[in-house]
Amino acid sequence: MHVHRPAEPRVVGRGVNQGYLAGDELASLARAGLAALPVDGRRVLVLIPDGTRTMPMPLLFEILERELGPRVAALDFLIALGTHTPMTDEQIERHVGRPVRGGMAGTRQIFNHRWDDPSTFATLGVIPAAEIAELTGGRLRQDVPVALNRLLVEYEHVLICGPVFPHEVVGFSGGTKYLFPGVAAAEIIHFTHWLGALITSYDVIGTANTPVRAVIDRAASLLDTPISLLAVVVTHDGVAGLFCGDTAESWRQAAALSARRHVVWLDKPYERVLAVMPSMYDDLWTASKGMYKIEPAVADGGEVVIYAPHVTEVSYVHGRLLDEVGYHCKDYFLSQWDRFRDYPWGILAHSTHLKGLGTFDPATGIETPRIRVTLATGIPRERCERINLGYLDPAEVDRAAWQGREGWLVVPRAGEMLYRVGRPPV
Repeated sequence: MHVHRPAEPRVVGRGVNQGYLAGDELASLARAGLAALPVDGRRVLVLIPDGTRTMPMPLLFEILERELGPRVAALDFLIALGTHTPMTDEQIERHVGRPVRGGMAGTRQIFNHRWDDPSTFATLGVIPAAEIAELTGGRLRQDVPVALNRLLVEYEHVLICGPVFPHEVVGFSGGTKYLFPGVAAAEIIHFTHWLGALITSYDVIGTANTPVRAVIDRAASLLDTPISLLAVVVTHDGVAGLFCGDTAESWRQAAALSARRHVVWLDKPYERVLAVMPSMYDDLWTASKGMYKIEPAVADGGEVVIYAPHVTEVSYVHGRLLDEVGYHCKDYFLSQWDRFRDYPWGILAHSTHLKGLGTFDPATGIETPRIRVTLATGIPRERCERINLGYLDPAEVDRAAWQGREGWLVVPRAGEMLYRVGRPPV
């Protein structure tokens, strides 16, 4: 007699629009989601974020090890750094909540992704120019080589474990973004970031379906290794949702919840905003998220002040190039493309994302940004002016005075919540 068995659910998960999941419910959801993954007897590689994302990584590391460890042939971890600085043992130890020595947490290997080492990559193929033109809405037309950290082809299953937030390049982070740029080679990192810059962060951020996401998903389809996703939607106060299973569907549900939990809706734009950056952003490259998440809520002619006295460097990885290029709006580069086209496109993209919308008149050489970006950091005035950003002595910032000024806004722990003007969609 044939017994019909219902198909396993594509996603195990739950999200709440108010409040947070209790610890036991979070663990139960994760356990159920991981139990449904087809990983028994396989060598499993887990992609995890670095320390620039808010996430209960120690709890999830414990759950992953407890639930998957006895079932799999190997369980190791790869930090999806993109182009960020590799984490030291001490930093990884704080990140995962376990003693780490020589990249080992007990029997688990924790690898740093090295985007700058060609020997670490496996080439998956090429997305042809005609397809790129279709995916990007005609913005770009060129062959795009796709290469990933070779560990992803050496293991038998990849599990992405990371949070989902509004994101300036791709719309919402998480999902296949942990492959591109998380553990990708330089070519596709620079390509996707410049594509985002052409669309502009202002229009991309907080949008689920974007041309950048389409390119990333297409690139991910070239990987033969099976991929699953454990996505969390988290704030500084707790976890609002967890979704585990099919990568595309888990990410879709997480992004929909993020759109409800990570967007602050304002009645009107503000003239001046103080973005108070937490210590997990240790250079301007990462602390720029204070601008990205606030730009849509600033009035024309207004100002964002990135308040981060602990930040003393523009970028530990890309600072030299940013000193050469400076920070400019998109039109500044496009109007002088022969001058800038040979710079890494990801550097140009970051420049435009921080500077924001604006115009450039090549006849006069005058650049007119929509809003001003001022640094109240440990970066000296001379360097701020050289890279085309404003300077404010952080010692002169009176947060209490900001709180009481009409048209001024203070955003504590900036960088993850997106600020918009209007009403949330029904």
